[in-house]
Amino acid sequence: MENNSLISIKDLRVSFAQGNQPIEAVKGISLDIEKGKTVAIVGESGSGKSVTALSILKLLPYPKAFHPSGEIIYQGQNILQCSEKSMRAIRGDKISMIFQEPMTSFNPLHTIEKQISETLLLHKGLTGAKARARVIELLTLVGIPSPETRLSSYPHQLSGGQKQRVMIAMALANEPELLIADEPTTALDVTVQKQVLELLRDLQAKLGMAILLITHDLNIVKHYSDQVVVMHLGKVVEKADTATLFNAPQHHYTQTLIDADPTGSPTPISAEAPTLLKTQDLNIWFPIKKNFFGKTTSYFKAANNISISVAKGETLGIVGESGSGKTTLGLSLVKLLQSHGEIHFKDHPIHNYNQQAFRPLRRQIQIVFQDPYGSLSPRMSVQQIIEEGLVIHELGSEQEREAKVIQALKDVELDPESRHRYPHEFSGGQRQRIAIARALVLQPELIILDEPTSALDRTVQSQVVNLLRNIQQKYQISYLFISHDLAVVKALSHRVMVMKQGEVVEYGDSHQIFDSPKEAYTQTLIEASFYSTLEAAS
Repeated sequence: MENNSLISIKDLRVSFAQGNQPIEAVKGISLDIEKGKTVAIVGESGSGKSVTALSILKLLPYPKAFHPSGEIIYQGQNILQCSEKSMRAIRGDKISMIFQEPMTSFNPLHTIEKQISETLLLHKGLTGAKARARVIELLTLVGIPSPETRLSSYPHQLSGGQKQRVMIAMALANEPELLIADEPTTALDVTVQKQVLELLRDLQAKLGMAILLITHDLNIVKHYSDQVVVMHLGKVVEKADTATLFNAPQHHYTQTLIDADPTGSPTPISAEAPTLLKTQDLNIWFPIKKNFFGKTTSYFKAANNISISVAKGETLGIVGESGSGKTTLGLSLVKLLQSHGEIHFKDHPIHNYNQQAFRPLRRQIQIVFQDPYGSLSPRMSVQQIIEEGLVIHELGSEQEREAKVIQALKDVELDPESRHRYPHEFSGGQRQRIAIARALVLQPELIILDEPTSALDRTVQSQVVNLLRNIQQKYQISYLFISHDLAVVKALSHRVMVMKQGEVVEYGDSHQIFDSPKEAYTQTLIEASFYSTLEAAS
């Protein structure tokens, strides 16, 4: 092993037992992680990135997972041969990990202080006042404001960015030599993404630690890594320093990843296109305080005086950070949240409709949710999922419904023969296509798309963007596209509305918003997304 190598992975293979034929997830990869450097492993879902990282800490589901060959050398010993007792001494102390979804990594029943203190107790024996002082020091280090007031907070009381910062604090509690960051920014807003990545870079400089960054976002890799390892179907297809890889990629798959950012723009709409949806001074307020007599005296204004219009065949992109009111607005338009103000659909006022009166309109206004796995019933086949709306609205015979399901699957470019399978048998991108087909089968005039691409690989994102563009052109459907991914928004939207804390900050033509934003907040979002850098590169 080279003197400057902290971890050396040699010919690592990882297989999972499944019946008589094991599945090989990692196929003989080799790489070195140098002290104080950031190595990024990139690739699409299923490429073996996370499996490789989990192998370093022996966190795979053994014995179902096993290593037919290979070594992971750390401090002269092969980690794969270490006992569980030895690994407990390494995990969280010498090598730490930030997991992809912080909420599922926390214990919801324990306070932030208790969860950070646990690793200090296990590895350093710190208790009482000393442990509390170290927790406060760590929270300060990761940029949590007024950390003393957060000690008794539970995970659900923190924002996504705050949870990720606390996760980093836990990982850094014992000043590890290696920090493994598995998709640390996937679910975060672009501004929070930038803050977290800048924080990791600063802490790396202070502590001298190495970072193994696992991500499918090449924009992040370009700005924050020293070396890049590209994985595809369990194999390393290219390794290089960051500048070399981006300036002169050698493998066609690497070039595909680099070129995968959504591009193009939507088909222009006619100036005579009629207005399909219009809101006037729409408010969605949630009561948070009542007086002695039960009267509400204080509200949380999730969306305040929102006025929009969407023409037939038009896409309105809605962007902003978490908590800005984007999703709240979308849910109110389909009567899943109560609102006050005017909503007009095809010149008909629908704001006073109750659920019964609104039900026929659900055929014409559909919604696609952010998490396709959570919104698709695991107990229903794809045929049943897509057909459900047709059954509820009593549309067509059984044979006619099946024909519509087949057509919807063709529209989203899925094999109609797959309609008898279940959601867990599909990839994330395929599940999102199923969710779009479910909305499309009713032939709606408006589809509200809530972060439909946020959890997808960049290559799959581009496919979904092209798919949505083609469907819009074919059926003249209008979209309300909610996202924090500005590259995707620009590729799809005719107009863009920027929201912050329930207010509209800026609203206008897509090109105007992206090319010459007027408001400082919009400029901050665009800069944080590395969008301007991408444009320069292209």
